[in-house]
Amino acid sequence: MSDPSKLSGHPDWVYVLRDSYDFYRRLSAGGSGKIRTHQRSVRERINRVLKADAEVRFPEPALKPVTSHLNRALDNGRMERHAPFIRSLEAIRSTLTWQYGYEKVPRGLERKFAYAELVGPSGPVITDEVILGLVLFAPGCTYPAHAHRGITESYICLSGAVSENDQGVYGPGSLIFNPPETLHRITVADFHPALLLYAWEGSKEDLADQKMVFTRKSG
Repeated sequence: MSDPSKLSGHPDWVYVLRDSYDFYRRLSAGGSGKIRTHQRSVRERINRVLKADAEVRFPEPALKPVTSHLNRALDNGRMERHAPFIRSLEAIRSTLTWQYGYEKVPRGLERKFAYAELVGPSGPVITDEVILGLVLFAPGCTYPAHAHRGITESYICLSGAVSENDQGVYGPGSLIFNPPETLHRITVADFHPALLLYAWEGSKEDLADQKMVFTRKSG
């Protein structure tokens, strides 16, 4: 009999982790050694979570105003090559806890943004190896500049289109890479929501002690 307190007791969540592993195995690094190293590190960390049959603890599911755009974001994602991953997310969507992660959210952003952690120190799949999650942006959202101490971060665009620091446009299936302490600001296309998978890797101490703070404009 499967143990409901362990990852193996929740096959839909196992599929999400395996599909995330495949993303970081199949996506091109574009010739970048740093991105290739990050992809390998994320895969290795996910693999350790799977092999350890990590503890699973589900907080109370929660929605935010932006999740009214989730159906459209998932619908758009079904048209992409990673449609199997979208179906894996649909299987767990009712258990997700959407949140802001900030003590004070800039005015207007509370209706245009939320994230749901999938794997990490606070669960639902509990580990200090890696943090994986989803972030959902409403059309026309501007996510203010911020950085992460000691954390190497990547986003994989699942649907919609975003720009980071006004340097290129990232559509479905593309990867955005942010080394530690890299200041980044995200803008979203005007007519479609954007759904991204994110991965954070770093030391166990840094993963457990991230403060979510936006950078104030100088002057």
